[in-house]
Amino acid sequence: MKSNLLKIFFFCLVITSAFSQKTAIISKALIDGTGKTITNAAVIIEGERIISVGKKENIPSGITIIDLGDYTLMPGFIDMHCHPLGNAHDDYQIYHLENSSADKALQCLTNVQGMLKAGWTSIRVPGDLDVGYAHFAVRDAINKGAFQGPRIFGAGHWISVTGGGGDLNFFSDEQTGVKVDGLVVDGPEELRKAVRNEIKYGSDWIKLLVTGAFMTAGDNPQNVHFSKEELTVAMDEATRRDVPVMAHAHSAEGITMAIRAGAKTIEHGSFLDDEGIDLFLKNGTYLIPTLTIGKWFLEFNENSQALAKAIAITKKYRPQTELMLAKAIKAGVKVGVGTDLTGTYPEYCANEFSELVRLGMTPMQAIMAGTKVNADALGKSNDLGTIEAGKFADIVAVKGDPLKDINELKKIKFVMKGGKVIKLEK
Repeated sequence: MKSNLLKIFFFCLVITSAFSQKTAIISKALIDGTGKTITNAAVIIEGERIISVGKKENIPSGITIIDLGDYTLMPGFIDMHCHPLGNAHDDYQIYHLENSSADKALQCLTNVQGMLKAGWTSIRVPGDLDVGYAHFAVRDAINKGAFQGPRIFGAGHWISVTGGGGDLNFFSDEQTGVKVDGLVVDGPEELRKAVRNEIKYGSDWIKLLVTGAFMTAGDNPQNVHFSKEELTVAMDEATRRDVPVMAHAHSAEGITMAIRAGAKTIEHGSFLDDEGIDLFLKNGTYLIPTLTIGKWFLEFNENSQALAKAIAITKKYRPQTELMLAKAIKAGVKVGVGTDLTGTYPEYCANEFSELVRLGMTPMQAIMAGTKVNADALGKSNDLGTIEAGKFADIVAVKGDPLKDINELKKIKFVMKGGKVIKLEK
């Protein structure tokens, strides 16, 4: 009996020792996500979390050292608008019809693992290209430790009205059996049920298509699709369950309606006006402008027939959109990083940082938009977004200085998630 107790004691001692192992990452510079930089920095980690941040000359003895030399450390990036179930297929409206949920789950796993290696340690999915919940299956598998991948948050589906941006508007009326990849609902009670179902099946956000969309056939992004009554009911149902709402809203009217109704984030905001900027500031709402998707349209898909509508609208209105976004940035609207891409080309997603700098952010502000600001928007600021004691050890590094050249963020050399090294290039 004593022998067995001793074995159990020593086993527990070994396990405790393994989990209490401390590691220090040292580097020439650290951008902590709060707006501060530290030279000759040391980040000490125990288990999944950071326990201290300081100078490398103050590291206690007996700690494992990861010496990153001249690299610059930063918090792991957060993409607030990512669709990882897809690929480079230009016609996203039929992608879900050609691929099973299982196919898309495998594509999702490939995409998010690539994103993690490119520095995206957390993503938020604003609904995705599936009649089921494939991205939540991937999320749950990652959380259980079956696979490496970023932290995944978000909505199972986008919720739209009949004929709206989430519906299939190009089939004849005879094709009644074709499934859409979102939830198409009409009236307050259908909306209430849709919100409840989304929460039931794992959504920690609700996604509402308040206006039409750029990429879908048969609808106008400048039209508001939900009535005020419908929007109020959806917000009320989500709020009572402590689930925040993200509102896809292009038109100025849709933006102001969604902010007044209580949306926590506005996605796209393409036709933002001065009233909208004032409401963003008054209500503390976050704007996720998703600039990179427009850049991707014009650089790689200009001749796509499937994206002809989106490309035409982007070309016509992008100067106006950028002018108002620059004005919003200058006014102090809380702007976060979201790419609206699939993750098929994960390094390309970092263009969102350089686009924000082009429109008036400093490199430091852009880095914070993809770290601290997004963690605040997620409601996860106790765990994510900055390199501070108590936070998860989600850390990335580049060789150059991103405060001098924001494009360095496309060349991630080191990734750590939850204290585990995912990538290390010297």
